[in-house]
Amino acid sequence: MPKDLDVAKRAKVIEWLKTEVVDNVSRLFKALWEGSTGKVGDSLASLMMSSYILGRRLGMSYKDLDGLLLEKLKKHQQEGHQLEDWYQDISALQEHLRKR
Repeated sequence: MPKDLDVAKRAKVIEWLKTEVVDNVSRLFKALWEGSTGKVGDSLASLMMSSYILGRRLGMSYKDLDGLLLEKLKKHQQEGHQLEDWYQDISALQEHLRKR
């Protein structure tokens, strides 16, 4: 494949993935409105999948993304994020990611 076609294809895939992220957020909001637990879970999983794949297409490895997520969680925990103070969500997610 000629280089210019490969660059165009990669750009098109990135644009498509960006629309997938937005679409998945929209589906999540609709599922929340409907109160459908199954659709909420499916939408969240799709959003996470699209986000990871978009990151990969932008040159980040899944391992790097996991590391960045752990760093962000650590920062939120140190800064006393409300979700940590109220529910310990930050430390629970940190523990989950470490055990994977």
